[in-house]
Amino acid sequence: MRVFDMLVDERRRAADLLEGLAAEQLRQPSLCAGWRVHDVAAHLTTYLRFGQLKIYAAIVTTGADFDRFNLLLTRRAARLPIERIVATLRRYATSRTTIPRSGYDPVLTDVLLHDLDIRVPLNIARHTPEERLRVAFRHLTDRPSPGYAMGDRLHGLRLEATDTGWAHGSGPVVRGSAEVLLLGIGGRPWAFDHLDGDGLTLLRSRVLNRTRPGVVGRLMAPLRVLASPPPPARRSREAGAPELP
Repeated sequence: MRVFDMLVDERRRAADLLEGLAAEQLRQPSLCAGWRVHDVAAHLTTYLRFGQLKIYAAIVTTGADFDRFNLLLTRRAARLPIERIVATLRRYATSRTTIPRSGYDPVLTDVLLHDLDIRVPLNIARHTPEERLRVAFRHLTDRPSPGYAMGDRLHGLRLEATDTGWAHGSGPVVRGSAEVLLLGIGGRPWAFDHLDGDGLTLLRSRVLNRTRPGVVGRLMAPLRVLASPPPPARRSREAGAPELP
């Protein structure tokens, strides 16, 4: 299955999930610090139209401070009722917006993380297809796009998904189920109480004590992607999930 098709399916599935939530559920805190479930839902719509133009605008107006820019866009989108948000997700589910020269892997990764940000605090179970998780794992551990602000978070650590057999890196181990491991890699503190291994303390410290780069460091991140993007096959609309090592 192509990554693009996975992305379209995830957006439509997210619309179905959100449409079925009660007002009280939408007001619940998500796993994203400071964001309610409604805010996460709104964020999923922010780049569906004119997405690359917005990315370039973020680089120019905020010095590539994507955290700040995402907050501004999400606050604006969150003013809309959930019915409008759901309608937008459905209408633009096939949007081809990507991060410049990065392909669809980072976009699918973002949607998968936010799906978990919503479902976990609401205790809504789902079996996420392993091939989709594999795309997210590979993206975050290989060449994560600048918006993820990974830095050296995973340096010198071995990551092991106990339910899929997926593994990456060498060093002290951080292990857990694939979904929880993805949340830990993605910087969600909730995950650290549900993971184990000798490397967990180090990963927790790196996430909780993350130092925000200055403007030069932020600007260098998108320049590195432009200069050394993932292979063309990964950026293609025909790209599929990576094979397990």
